[in-house]
Amino acid sequence: MQKIKFWKMSGAGNDFVLLTGGGFKTAGLERLAARLCAAKTAIGADGLLYVNKAGRGTVSVRYFNADGSEAFCGNGSRCAAWWAHRAGLAGKRFLLRTAAGDLPAEIAAVESVRMGMPDVAGAALGLAGKYPRGIKTVHFLNTGVPHAVVPVSGLDSLDVAGLGRALRHNPAFGRAGTNVDFVSVRGGRVHVRTFERGVEGETLACGTGLTASAVALALAGAVKSPVRLRARSGEDFTVWLKPAGKGAKDIRIQGPARIVFKGEIEC
Repeated sequence: MQKIKFWKMSGAGNDFVLLTGGGFKTAGLERLAARLCAAKTAIGADGLLYVNKAGRGTVSVRYFNADGSEAFCGNGSRCAAWWAHRAGLAGKRFLLRTAAGDLPAEIAAVESVRMGMPDVAGAALGLAGKYPRGIKTVHFLNTGVPHAVVPVSGLDSLDVAGLGRALRHNPAFGRAGTNVDFVSVRGGRVHVRTFERGVEGETLACGTGLTASAVALALAGAVKSPVRLRARSGEDFTVWLKPAGKGAKDIRIQGPARIVFKGEIEC
């Protein structure tokens, strides 16, 4: 048994366990993600962040889902940026070294981070496929991880768990499957509920999902940049983007990032 220091982070309700130092290797981080993110027997979180200084003006962040799989996470990266700034690893503007490449991060205000996102090479708008009854339109794109963006009515009462699970491994999205974002535009704001792969359930917010929703709906002509969005948690985000062919570039997302508490746990 060893004692491990950790920080609990929240990006609009998308929550993370953050570790630093310790010389952890990939296999160890995979095990720690599954162990520490367990809701009933440990700290509980959607995923684990491993954050360290990576050179002048650069901070590295590795993200592991609660099931131990490594991926890119937009909200997790923004939370890592806020923690790194508060911990003195970086100033107000720096680079985040992520699984999706080096992304610019800026501390916009207290507990608010604006971060660049990967370019979207191409979005498949109105992707054809055999979908569950009631699903009429599906847009498919990659914002560092794959997302299916599904416009719906009755978002608040939607069976996100059931429909998300049904779409998660749909053949239309390939062998890796997809995250699923159910969206509704009301009063000029995009409301988003996301079923996340790796978590295998709905999360209160998803940075890559909010970005995917903004890009897909902007390319479809439903909204214009800057796009205002609201996550399931009720907290607000803004996404800026420039359409580029069938995709988008110069994408940035701004939203909340908070340190909830810190502590030690024996593992």
